[in-house]
Amino acid sequence: MQPDDGSVKLVGRWHEERGRCLLAAGDTARALESFERAVSINAALSSSWSALEQLHRANGDAHKAAVAAQHLATLQRLPAALVRAGSLFSDGELDCARRVLLEFLQVQGKHAEALRLLGRIALARHQLDEAANLFEQVLSTAPDYRAARADLARALIEQQHYSAAQQHLSRLLEAEPENADSLFLWANIQAGLGQHERAIVTYQQVLARTRAWPELYLLLGNSLKAVGRRQEAIDSYRAAAASRPSLGDAYWSLANLKTYRFCERELAQMRSLAAAASTQEVDRYHLCFALGKALEDLGRYEESWGFYQRGNTLKAACTPYDSLGIESEVERLMAAEWRADAAPAPPGPTPIFIVGMPRSGSTLVEQILASHPLVEGTQELPILDRVDSGEQYLEEARKYAAGGKPYFIDKMPNNFRHIGRIHRMLPTAKIIDVRRDPMACCFSNLKQLYARGQDFSYSIDAVARYYKSYVRLMEHWDAMLPGRVLQVAYEDLVEDLATQVARLLRFCELEPQAACLRFYATHRSVSTASSEQVRQPIFRTGLTQWRHYEPWLGELKKALAC
Repeated sequence: MQPDDGSVKLVGRWHEERGRCLLAAGDTARALESFERAVSINAALSSSWSALEQLHRANGDAHKAAVAAQHLATLQRLPAALVRAGSLFSDGELDCARRVLLEFLQVQGKHAEALRLLGRIALARHQLDEAANLFEQVLSTAPDYRAARADLARALIEQQHYSAAQQHLSRLLEAEPENADSLFLWANIQAGLGQHERAIVTYQQVLARTRAWPELYLLLGNSLKAVGRRQEAIDSYRAAAASRPSLGDAYWSLANLKTYRFCERELAQMRSLAAAASTQEVDRYHLCFALGKALEDLGRYEESWGFYQRGNTLKAACTPYDSLGIESEVERLMAAEWRADAAPAPPGPTPIFIVGMPRSGSTLVEQILASHPLVEGTQELPILDRVDSGEQYLEEARKYAAGGKPYFIDKMPNNFRHIGRIHRMLPTAKIIDVRRDPMACCFSNLKQLYARGQDFSYSIDAVARYYKSYVRLMEHWDAMLPGRVLQVAYEDLVEDLATQVARLLRFCELEPQAACLRFYATHRSVSTASSEQVRQPIFRTGLTQWRHYEPWLGELKKALAC
């Protein structure tokens, strides 16, 4: 059995020791498997590479023996400190690896391999700016170092700087057009830009070239889901689970379709994995959220809430969140000296900003507006945080909105913080605030596991404080800029769709279109958790869903003063 402490630390060395024991017992086939597993986890294990070279040579596999010998020779050429740091990094000992590297650099000065490994440590810790800076330092002295360029592209993709990542990937694919890793990253960029049909083709090219790995199936499934190819998405998520049965994200991705129903066998497997000591925490919290949704669909609300609570606790421990951050920002924005005058409108299409809380109904509003022939639906655009002018914003937005329509939608909910800047930089922009009942909205966030961001959503206190900060800031913008923002209540959309659609179109200065009332028939990519729901006619169940959990939401009611 593999170590059962739930940690990745020293797992590579464990497989290496197991291989030695099997080799001593004469079981060369299983020894070979153990050594291969060891180097797949920790590529700095010289002894395992040496054993693999000998075993492959004894089996008559000259190619694999040569590959093992090449890895061994590379390790032998490296300074001992770097080999040690690489081994520590692979075994999850990030602090120790970093200390070894810093001591090495202090003595040796700038060293490409050491800087690259420091960058990989920063990337593993999600310190993306530091990681990108370190990889750029490597490339400044070794511009042909392809692995470092691929690392930089990964960091840029994580930062959602897709255009910059695209430039580096273009160079890599020019040198190696069939490289599976580069093609995989290229598909990630296409998906990030909302080009999901293209991403699907590229992911499938990777599948045709190499043995698939679980993450590939997951991301392919996400793009298939975004374009409405539901059954293919299900098949891809199931393939991810088959590839690595403990992969919690595969089960959560199925649950996150919102329309998938787990069978009893799947439920039993998920329960077993969630309870197993060997399951890693990231997989465990994905499983907990998936079980919460599965049991909710079965009407077993108390048990469902238990899993949602457990998932939130585990996720919050991995992504600490301080409510003082948003509260301080709101105070700063409200206290700032206010100038209501705006710059001249830059030439280009008119943005429609849809802001508010996640899980508020904003995807429904987006789908309604994107059904209009003059409006291009894009996605949640990661732009406003990093531009200083309307011209810069529109230039970045063109990478996502390439259809040439006179309007496009930016559905980043957190843009409610930037309404003052939007008014000044983009005076003709339309701004729509989608509001939902506070209990319904906050509860919906508590049962949602996000792919990135929205870290406030994993505790009752944090989600309530965030909601109240959002409402407070919106009240400030309404006082400063009366009439600039249209507030739309999700409940009103559900109760009287025709009236609210007419109101939305009038605010955006768009002519009425019957297609906007039949929004569920519009074929377009939708990347949010509501992608399957907005492909169906409007339904009322979301209005009171939280009441099934009312016995356990007293703390939330109190925090929201409902």
